[in-house]
Amino acid sequence: MNETIHYTMEELAKVTKGKLINKNIDLPVPLSLSLDSRKIIDTTGTIFFAIKSSHHDGNKFIEGLYAKGVRNFVTTDKNISTKKLPLANIILVNNTVHALQLFAAYHRAFFKKLTVIGITGSNGKTIVKEWLNQLLEENFSIVRSPKSYNSQIGVPLSVLNINKSHNLAIFEAGISQPGEMNRLEKIIKPSIGLLTNIGNAHDEGFENRTEKINEKLQLFVHAKQLVCCADDEKIMKVILAFQSKINAKNKALELFTWGKSGHNKLQVLAINKSKSHTKIKAIYKDENVSISIPFADEASIENAINCWCVLLLLNKSDEQIRKKFEFLYPIAMRLELKQGINHCTIINDSYSNDLHSLEIALNFLEQQKQHKKHTVILSDILQSGKHPHELYKEVAKLFKHRKIDRLIGIGTDIFSMQMEFSFLKEKRFFKNVDEFLLSFNHLNFQDETVLIKGARSFSFEEISHKLEQKAHQTVLSINLNAIVHNLKQYKSLLRPGTKIMAMVKAFSYGSGGFEIASVLEYNKVDYLAVAYADEGVELRKAGITLPVMVMNAEPSTFESIVNYNLEPEIFSFNILNEFGNFLKSSGINYYPVHIKIDTGMHRLGFTSEDIDALNDMLKGNSLIKVVSVFTHLVAAENVKEDEFTLQQSKIFKNCCERIEDTLGYKFIKHISNTAGITRHPHLQMDMVRLGIGLYGIDGNKKMQQRLKNVTTLTTTVAQIKKVKAGDTVGYGRNARLQKDSTIATVRIGYADGYPRSVGNGIGKMMLHGKMLPVVGNVCMDMTMLDITELEAAKEGDEVIVFGESLPLNLLAAWSQTIPYEIMTGISQRVKRVYFEE
Repeated sequence: MNETIHYTMEELAKVTKGKLINKNIDLPVPLSLSLDSRKIIDTTGTIFFAIKSSHHDGNKFIEGLYAKGVRNFVTTDKNISTKKLPLANIILVNNTVHALQLFAAYHRAFFKKLTVIGITGSNGKTIVKEWLNQLLEENFSIVRSPKSYNSQIGVPLSVLNINKSHNLAIFEAGISQPGEMNRLEKIIKPSIGLLTNIGNAHDEGFENRTEKINEKLQLFVHAKQLVCCADDEKIMKVILAFQSKINAKNKALELFTWGKSGHNKLQVLAINKSKSHTKIKAIYKDENVSISIPFADEASIENAINCWCVLLLLNKSDEQIRKKFEFLYPIAMRLELKQGINHCTIINDSYSNDLHSLEIALNFLEQQKQHKKHTVILSDILQSGKHPHELYKEVAKLFKHRKIDRLIGIGTDIFSMQMEFSFLKEKRFFKNVDEFLLSFNHLNFQDETVLIKGARSFSFEEISHKLEQKAHQTVLSINLNAIVHNLKQYKSLLRPGTKIMAMVKAFSYGSGGFEIASVLEYNKVDYLAVAYADEGVELRKAGITLPVMVMNAEPSTFESIVNYNLEPEIFSFNILNEFGNFLKSSGINYYPVHIKIDTGMHRLGFTSEDIDALNDMLKGNSLIKVVSVFTHLVAAENVKEDEFTLQQSKIFKNCCERIEDTLGYKFIKHISNTAGITRHPHLQMDMVRLGIGLYGIDGNKKMQQRLKNVTTLTTTVAQIKKVKAGDTVGYGRNARLQKDSTIATVRIGYADGYPRSVGNGIGKMMLHGKMLPVVGNVCMDMTMLDITELEAAKEGDEVIVFGESLPLNLLAAWSQTIPYEIMTGISQRVKRVYFEE
């Protein structure tokens, strides 16, 4: 929420149709708004909106926030105790999201003269918004949606950033079902509309494509102009019907169409592509005009033409601005977490820099606990609409709250404002990147997490290149947003109060250790589980504080388990005896342990026949405290084995009852794994163990459709060569070519975890959108592909080994194995890049 317009809590209650049920007249007018209890900086000056959804209830955090000093709340909890919050302002509303939307619409109404561009469509919304900002930032003071804030919550948060300094707003709106756009239109109220590409995203939420287009068009019911492509007759028919309906209500909506026909405002005559550039020729107002862009893909061409039309509408398409199209750059939609030099961790967000994206980046930095020291390399913040003193005072406030240890400022503005950061013990300022690079070797980057945050014009790429650890070009990219999404999908299936133990064993199924654990801890899972003690020790060293169960405890690791506050699984009489003896010799009582019951897996655990003897050892045992008892389902995913699964649960419940009677106290009971959560909801008990599902894999087809892909393995083309018919490729001469062929050698082999079994045409990789077969045997470090049918390939091109477009399940099927084996087999020499969109 912006700081130039203040709203009293009485005013907010009226606007949101709520009731001010508790009032503190001594509190100052709040200046900021938060939906996330973890991100509040100014406690007394923040309004906390307690959002409630099917799997999250912000009302639960109100008392905790009050204890921390937060004094302004908007809640739906009719049973909230004002006696426990005597000094707070509390507004009671029926729906917190609707209240937020009403608030944003009220704020928007103060800026009736503001030119607002509203963007919707299936694809390209965020890119078009960011490109318009690049093209127009020198001509306007722009407020725009941060990142991809286009949802029912993201839109109001975006609009609340408008202040008096802005003369152009660019907001995007996304929907997934009927009725949603009407609410967003009342908040954005665009004067200029832009409809981007219409694809199949969210088709499942609508009866048909026409209904979806009509719903998106609701954003423009009060717009004066609408930019759209007219080449698709079916889409254009829906748009023209919408325009006719609007104009029949004495509202004037003018279409600014573009396309091949001469009837369009902008008639596209030619699109001339080279390898990496495109020149677009057109006619506008009977004149020949053109732009050139540094892209050759269809999506970028369409996005650029949409931007061009908006510039024409705004009369901002002179030669100087058209020249800017040549320097459009790809939009980085994500923060990237990488290994750096000298045991550093690098967060790369070096493509944009404004206050809102800085807050997002600092929040991500705060989640990283693997190093005690946090450093930020920050460029000037451009076109903020704030006076430098006000701007950098606000930045300094953010740094102080996030406990940043070191700042390296780059740019003339932050250089001149360095006195605002006097509270920092470590700080250096440079007027430009070149000055920084000259001093690089004296800045001593060592054992710290470094956030690189810079406006695109500062070209921080060289800084990130210097700081990142050099590795070969095979990369496993891990989407942290997808992990959070998948976690929420499973949470939505659980009964209230059911805990989650997240499995992070085997380097989180090959995806990473502390990097994944920190995301799960931040998103409130209850337990973590690892296979061996050393995995748990690494998590503790990285700052993870959640309870951690060690599934394969051994006597040689007992000391580490206790020293690092890990909780062992007790699966045999021998382990129980030895751990008890260790605790006794160490003078430790009531140490938390987890008892494993074998109900049919026949791997580890006490059988039903062992329970009496186990109870004899547990009775009166003050050395340990049983915090949970669990078993492992053998075939939860298999409908043919449901009877056996039911038998397992009966055996387990009987064992638990007998143990509980002996102990005389309750403990956590858990039996369900990922498949169990989906297929056997009656077995949720007190806690579930979520494993492969977190990483986007579920044997249940319906559940699989709800999950997002987490990992993408890519490599690059090392060499391309022509090989004649009759020649062979690879070791053993197993692949004899039947015709003259083009062979690409790519930088991945079985030493990286690519299965040797998929050689000789069994496996495929994806290059330029085409599936291409493996030729010959997979080598230790290299694999050969037949790319004969592909003309545009060149050395250095990216190759997808598995990911969204080439599912891991498919590679596993080719290898005649399971996804677990592929994921856990990815070599540690493969570079991991973690990103948050």
